[in-house]
Amino acid sequence: MKALVTGATGFLGGALTNRLRKLGWQVTAQGRNSNVLKKFQDQGIDTVQANLEDKQALIAACEDQEFVFHCGALASDWGPPRDFLKSNVIGTQNVIAGCKKHLVKRLIHVSTPSIYFHTSPRINIKESDPLPATPVNEYARTKLLAEQEVDKASKEGMEVITIRPRAIFGPGDQTILPRVIDRLQRGVLRVIGDGKNVVDITYIENVVDSLLLCAEAPKIALGKKYNITNGDPIYMWEMLEKLCMRLGLKYPTQKLSYPVVNAAAGFMETICKLIPGQPEPLLTRYSVAMISISSTLDISAAKDDLGYKPRISNEEGFEEFISWWLRSARSTNYKGQFSE
Repeated sequence: MKALVTGATGFLGGALTNRLRKLGWQVTAQGRNSNVLKKFQDQGIDTVQANLEDKQALIAACEDQEFVFHCGALASDWGPPRDFLKSNVIGTQNVIAGCKKHLVKRLIHVSTPSIYFHTSPRINIKESDPLPATPVNEYARTKLLAEQEVDKASKEGMEVITIRPRAIFGPGDQTILPRVIDRLQRGVLRVIGDGKNVVDITYIENVVDSLLLCAEAPKIALGKKYNITNGDPIYMWEMLEKLCMRLGLKYPTQKLSYPVVNAAAGFMETICKLIPGQPEPLLTRYSVAMISISSTLDISAAKDDLGYKPRISNEEGFEEFISWWLRSARSTNYKGQFSE
């Protein structure tokens, strides 16, 4: 089996590339990070160093591929709109063009549940539920536009399946938990709201499982989108308290009002947009809502159509992350963008 993985130098793309190699697939890894690509080359994996907006490179990379796993994207809650447009929309258009030209058997597209996000609690969101009138940020807006490009390709006869994985974590994560740990270490994290918000998380290998299921899924799944989580929502602040206990960090006891912090974040966003270069604010409304508002997804469609069953539980995944962190993570720089 032959496959191209876009965004292979990222967290999810890298995990998928490694799994495919172990399964005996012939993999081509596309990404920008030359150091990670060199490691893939040392393992005998073909690589393409290119940006997603490089149309010719992306089209060429699709040649002779049976499957394309489109994991690449610009994932952040802040940044210039043109950067999101280039990576998330134009990049997806380029991947689709490559699949069409080289008659790729199936495209598996990684989207995001950020398109559902609203500043009020939403529980058991289905793929068919109404979306907010206005996307929460440029990441959500451009990923929704990317989905629309995939929908067009599906209507034209291309075999495509889309997944929307939520809050991916595990060994190798450079974003979600590491960013929280960084704030805990610096003593700047506060409990926002009542601390009772419920959220979904997804262990990295479970997401990889779902991608492999998409590759072999029956025709009933073609053209559809699927929520992917661990299927076991958690109280987020209880998890962070456990994280503090395991790492010897001080758990934040001070609580702040969500409306007050949200208003402050909105003010910071407004100011930063007026500053040349639009530097990232200390807080964004998205990041505030992420840690203070309940949001869970219904994954019954993925279970029914794909046969998806979360193989690694929240507890097992959490222990794997902690073990990896204690073993290797402290020597790494953890500034990064959030990951879905």
